[in-house]
Amino acid sequence: MQASDRFNINSQLEHLQAKYVGTGHADLNRFEWAVNIQRDSYASYVGHYPLLAYFAVAENESIGRERYNFMQKMLLPCGYPPEKEEE
Repeated sequence: MQASDRFNINSQLEHLQAKYVGTGHADLNRFEWAVNIQRDSYASYVGHYPLLAYFAVAENESIGRERYNFMQKMLLPCGYPPEKEEE
């Protein structure tokens, strides 16, 4: 592997991370990573109608109510963020 190949791969990774927030970066902590995963999952549930219908049947709720519940869960999917330690 040549130095130019490594530079190209790193520049592609930086571009991907700038374009898509959920791909993460070196300074991403565990809580932020978990929030990204949960929000991505809820967005997928809301965006795919058959999956949303499946959850509605499984929980005996209407599809609109399930969509509303998932949207509400997207606000704080993992609870409040932990307190940051002072450096």
